[in-house]
Amino acid sequence: MKTLKSLFTISFLAFTLSLSAQNMQDGFTYLETGQYAKAEQFFNTILKDYPNNKTARLCYGRAIGLNGKTDAANALFSDLLKDYPNDFEVKLNYGESLLWNSNFADAKSYYKGLVTENPKSFAALLGFANTLSNLKEYEDALTYVNRALEVSPGNPNALTSKKYIYLGYAYQNQQGQNYEKAEELLNKNLELFNDDKDTLLNLGNLYLIWEKYDEAQNIYNRLAKQAEHNTIALNGLALVAHLKGKEKQALALSTQAYNSISDSTDTTIKKQTTERYAQALIWNKKFKAASELIDQLIIEYPNENWVLALRATLNIYKSNFKKSLEDYNKILVNDSTSFDGNLGKANVLKALGRTEDAYTSAENTLKYYNKQKDATNFINQLDLSFSPTIETKASHTFDNGDNKAYTFSANVTYPLSTKFQLLGNYSYRLTNNSVKEVSASANNLSFGLSYQLIPNLTLKGIAGLNSAEAENNAYNQLLADVSLNIKTFKLQTLELGYKRQVESFNAALLDRELVQNNYYANYNLSTNFNLGWYTQLIHTSQNDGNTRNLLFTSLYYNILPKPGLKAGVNYQHITFKDQVPTIYFSPEQFNAYEVFANLIKDETAAKPKEWFYNLTGAFGYQFIEDDPKQTAYRLQGAFGYKFSERSLLNLYGTHSNIASATAAGFTFTEVGLRFKWVFLKKEFKK
Repeated sequence: MKTLKSLFTISFLAFTLSLSAQNMQDGFTYLETGQYAKAEQFFNTILKDYPNNKTARLCYGRAIGLNGKTDAANALFSDLLKDYPNDFEVKLNYGESLLWNSNFADAKSYYKGLVTENPKSFAALLGFANTLSNLKEYEDALTYVNRALEVSPGNPNALTSKKYIYLGYAYQNQQGQNYEKAEELLNKNLELFNDDKDTLLNLGNLYLIWEKYDEAQNIYNRLAKQAEHNTIALNGLALVAHLKGKEKQALALSTQAYNSISDSTDTTIKKQTTERYAQALIWNKKFKAASELIDQLIIEYPNENWVLALRATLNIYKSNFKKSLEDYNKILVNDSTSFDGNLGKANVLKALGRTEDAYTSAENTLKYYNKQKDATNFINQLDLSFSPTIETKASHTFDNGDNKAYTFSANVTYPLSTKFQLLGNYSYRLTNNSVKEVSASANNLSFGLSYQLIPNLTLKGIAGLNSAEAENNAYNQLLADVSLNIKTFKLQTLELGYKRQVESFNAALLDRELVQNNYYANYNLSTNFNLGWYTQLIHTSQNDGNTRNLLFTSLYYNILPKPGLKAGVNYQHITFKDQVPTIYFSPEQFNAYEVFANLIKDETAAKPKEWFYNLTGAFGYQFIEDDPKQTAYRLQGAFGYKFSERSLLNLYGTHSNIASATAAGFTFTEVGLRFKWVFLKKEFKK
């Protein structure tokens, strides 16, 4: 809230105070027109000749106080109070000097006495309102500014105070996430000050935080009708477009704003607009243009935080997290309270796998910005990611070989720290063949752990037992899954592992007690230009003496970010040492080629009480040994609802005729239901 420079006019002083024999009109004019240095010099000269003149002393005190010498002004008015202890005008000036010195606690008690002494004093009422506003006691501040307006209806100083009281009160409610109350207060302000720029900007920002993007867009369009504020409005509209996932529109709006500031003399707006333009280039992955602009800004504004934050953001988008961290550390050297520095650093540390440090940086943000929504959400999301979770699935599978299966599984993850978590799994599968009239069942139970050895290296180990009952056989077999997840280089991950399992696709295979030992490697490469590549290699040795080698590779392009849309080509190659087609699908050579498209709104991106989905369609050809080529297709889908941050439910299904999709080589269909629940919230903040 802005403190008014004067609670009553100098002309009023001139009227009420004795001028003695001196002509002080020039000094009053200097004060009224804001020429405080000249006023200080003028009244200082008067006081040399007339050191005890009360009017000159008052005016000199105001001149030096309004010229930044607030301590000296307070001392001068204290002396005047000693000389004139009952003079109400002297008391008013002393009270205002407390405001100049930001001594709001003393000002509160002092002004309370003044309004008790003279309940109709406009200056006392307005001074008390301003004091309460600075103390963030906005409800009482509104009471006293309204009383001031009753004494002096329409007074511009009081109306300005009321405007900033409303703005401060709305911001207080916004910080407390009382968005409805904040909206009500800002709308009241617009009733008093129609289309006021400050109020519209605050209301637009409120809607952005509230995630009411259409309402925010309407506010910025309303502001854009004022020609002098069109650039600011375009900056806001560009941000709205970005938050709505319309990156090209965001860049177009930001470019329009950026082109409009070439002749502007307002350095603040030029910086804000340039910053938004650089951000829009980054959002659209125009990294070369963004880098060139930021390099120019670094030269023009060396070591300024807003430019360092832009470079840090650019490096985040390019996955240069270590370089980004360097810039955030520079920002915090310049200003340890920087919001961008603290929360930006938290996000980078999370991406680098330094979770405990990320917690610390986010909590530092809240020390300076109490209850700030983004920082609070960041910590809540970290807490959820390290909270005990159970995921259950129930599915029904059938194929054109008359095999049917019913499966239930439950996976539990129980973190003990940000690096160490316990794992558990139980699954039950019942399978039968209605033609052969055979059935079998299997129970799997396993336990394990996952441990982050260093930020880019995680070890996972699981061991368990498979217990199966079939027509001619009942047995127990050990299960195992050991893997090492490595973030090798920027935008690359490699997973190496070993998995021991029992083939349980149908009753006949369960009856044969077919144990598979899989040695696998998964490699994923992402790029900054939307291209991605995933490859999987598996070597399998079986207890029947057979071996299998499998290669799967996928090259894809990310077309849209929100919702995610990608398309690409897949290739699969399988060989078996021995061919036993009467028992299971085991060709000497199998090759499959397909093109695919995937449309996804991921469950992690979905907000509470929102739907999410994942749809994939693929078509191609498969070649089994020397047989003629066959068409191959695959349809997969999932559709779910996120009840809260802690629970979700979705249906899923697959239908495919790709021979390698089943151990028997049949066309098959699977439908299922999945439920995920964070059943206990834990915190590992450091």
